[in-house]
Amino acid sequence: MSKLRVVYMGTPDFAVPALEALAQDARVELVLVVSQPDRIRGRGKRVQRTPVAAIADRYDVPTYQPESLRTPEAVKQLAQTKADLFVVAAYGQILTQEVLDLPKFGCVNLHASLLPRWRGAAPIQWSVATGDAVTGTSLMRMERGLDTGPVYAQETLMIGETETAGELHDRLAAQSAQVLIAHLDKLVDPSVEPTVQNHDRSTYARTLTTDDRTLNFHQPAQKLAWYINGMAPWPSTHFEVEGEQMKVGRARLSDKHVEAGVAPGTILYADAQTGLHIAANDGHAVEILEIQRPGKKMMDARAMLQGYELSVGAVVA
Repeated sequence: MSKLRVVYMGTPDFAVPALEALAQDARVELVLVVSQPDRIRGRGKRVQRTPVAAIADRYDVPTYQPESLRTPEAVKQLAQTKADLFVVAAYGQILTQEVLDLPKFGCVNLHASLLPRWRGAAPIQWSVATGDAVTGTSLMRMERGLDTGPVYAQETLMIGETETAGELHDRLAAQSAQVLIAHLDKLVDPSVEPTVQNHDRSTYARTLTTDDRTLNFHQPAQKLAWYINGMAPWPSTHFEVEGEQMKVGRARLSDKHVEAGVAPGTILYADAQTGLHIAANDGHAVEILEIQRPGKKMMDARAMLQGYELSVGAVVA
């Protein structure tokens, strides 16, 4: 039986495990890897390969990295692959109908949520930031709408109490590779009909910006903790106290009681034994578990407080 000719489209670290899984699958011939153009990154200001392109190089798979797939040249390049299937994971461009129509069995996408919940660019972050207990991976057939296509398979993951978006990202990336390989045969079986999404239940995970760093302690403590973890490691939340801008890496709902009349944002405890606890607006507090001072590394908050003093009663902004 001839191998399945696959074009893989992806760019960041999230898309690496699925590419590696395809490269090692005996059923698959990877004919091309499409990724965003290499960019200047890092302190050295050097052009660096995208994570996906770097893996393609390791497996000797040719790469194609155009600025846009909307040009006649790009469409021609993809058509020449005579691919059976396009597999997409965090590629970074919306595919036109002309491109979607090229492969024999169409295009599929690995999306890091349980669709129709959290369609869009940042499903991992918003699932954590809004307190979802469960998320997962959806393997869907692509169409012109944003993550609206019918779904071939979904697998779930429980979100840990203090799990950050960065940690969940890595678990979902690994899961997406497993889901793809487990259901690969379905994608080329005409008798298998994917399940249409319930569009009435959809939610949208908008792109994150640096504006999302701001912490507002005038809200319930649990929501604050979820939000902090959802924004870690990027864009990461910040607050200012006693003239220093602190980056927050992890938090949880505190077990400390907040007395009536205490202003939201007030530091209740700040010592190496008890930890760093800050009042919210609902009679509860947030415990900051990981924190970073300017010019320092992210570290355990209790460890930081062994050598750095914060004033109890100070109000963060």
